[in-house]
Amino acid sequence: MKQPSLFEGMGVALIASICGAAAFAVLSVVLDRLGVFRLVVAVLALAYLLYLLARSEDRVGRVTVLALWLGITGVNLLLAPTPLLYVVIHLVVIWLVRALYFYHGVLPALADLGLMGVSLIVAVWAGESTHSLFFSLWCFFLVQALFVFIPPSLTRGRGKQTHARPPEDKFERAHRAAELAVRKLTTPR
Repeated sequence: MKQPSLFEGMGVALIASICGAAAFAVLSVVLDRLGVFRLVVAVLALAYLLYLLARSEDRVGRVTVLALWLGITGVNLLLAPTPLLYVVIHLVVIWLVRALYFYHGVLPALADLGLMGVSLIVAVWAGESTHSLFFSLWCFFLVQALFVFIPPSLTRGRGKQTHARPPEDKFERAHRAAELAVRKLTTPR
């Protein structure tokens, strides 16, 4: 699977910003604004997690991640006293998923955590300056798109453990076994 690119992240930022702001505008006419905000944040977090899982090369643990997200979101909905804490908890879950699925070391994961903090600060600043959820989401996801520039590993290798020689395929093993059998048949006893 191809790794995410900056332009792809910018596209995700645009789509998430438009969908989030539109959903908030439509639903806040009928429902409580704080409840709608929490719903929009949860749906955008889920959509972004699904995007990250789809772009990850690792296939292990996806169902577990989604189940944990669902549990954390349920507890978060019930217990988070402020909207900021509610958002921060969702951001920590997103950071953990990126740290587990995209990085192979502590330092890249910490750099991503720093990027997460910067994106939150920029989003709050944009929201306070413009009073627009669209611009707040746009700035947040635009800064998030920069995670593609954080290297998966800071070691000289590619990050994942490589074997001394690549694993051989079934044909090579069968070919070697056939050669060994022919040698045993043709050698004098």
